[in-house]
Amino acid sequence: MKYKLKVYSIMEYGQRKDSSGMPHQEDCIYPEYGKESDTDRLFILCDGMGGHDAGEVASATVCDAMSQAILEDGNGSDERFSSELFDKAVDSAFKALDSKDNGAEKKMGTTMTLVKLHDGGAFMAHMGDSRIYHIRPGAKGVNTKIMYESSDHSLVNDLIKVGELTRQEARNSRQKNVITRAMQPNLDNRPKSEIHKTSDIRPGDYIYMCSDGMLEQADMEDGTSIRNIFSKAGGSDEDKIKILRKVTENNQDNHSAIIIHITDVLDEKKDDHEEESVDSLKTSKTRNESASGKSIVIRILMIVALLMAVILALIIFI
Repeated sequence: MKYKLKVYSIMEYGQRKDSSGMPHQEDCIYPEYGKESDTDRLFILCDGMGGHDAGEVASATVCDAMSQAILEDGNGSDERFSSELFDKAVDSAFKALDSKDNGAEKKMGTTMTLVKLHDGGAFMAHMGDSRIYHIRPGAKGVNTKIMYESSDHSLVNDLIKVGELTRQEARNSRQKNVITRAMQPNLDNRPKSEIHKTSDIRPGDYIYMCSDGMLEQADMEDGTSIRNIFSKAGGSDEDKIKILRKVTENNQDNHSAIIIHITDVLDEKKDDHEEESVDSLKTSKTRNESASGKSIVIRILMIVALLMAVILALIIFI
């Protein structure tokens, strides 16, 4: 499969300030913010661990290392993407983090989300509480389907799963920022990414990647607003971006997002079969025309032969 895309990104500071009172951004995205292109097929979003040392360094390091490893292997196009190549990219990122370890007691770290579109569909992977959504728009929010939503690797999400917390309690918990998987330097046991693969990519679908700072509002976090925004009633892509910026402008945390709109999907195998079918029809038509031509010639020759036989008979008997 090959894709036609419209790609957009959001990156905002929110209300968060550093120790000097300046806006602080610990997110990093690939392609670089503002430089995304409709020809891109690799997308990475990382959120540096809040409250830890050099979170912005960790997020940038992982984005750079993983994108370089994948692109250097010739996978910037629609070519099929393998789990082995992904593992190689993750290993490169961990090694890059190891080299930048500053020895602080609280290690720097980052979440990681990755989407790679390829000729077999979409490869999605995440670690931490930044999210990936695969959305299929309906006429309205209630008709819009979230085909896939990554599950947060966080303490509160684990507690929700076992029934110890409700979603509302989790949103107000002091432990809501504690994540259970992250990319950090010099770990004895590196955590594994959660992987999702799908070949069910259709024209009109959206893939939405975002850091947790985009999800501070309850109706964003539970998917209600996301369904409404990405429905057909949400308007054009530009309208959707404006709405996303508006609903997150007063969020406390810095936040970022990548919006991938699949405008068309071209099935090369189907196209090849259609071309073969057309060629076959042309060949068959040519053969039929040739056979028809031969048949006419034979009939004419038979008529001529018959006439000559009649003429000869008349001459003999007269």
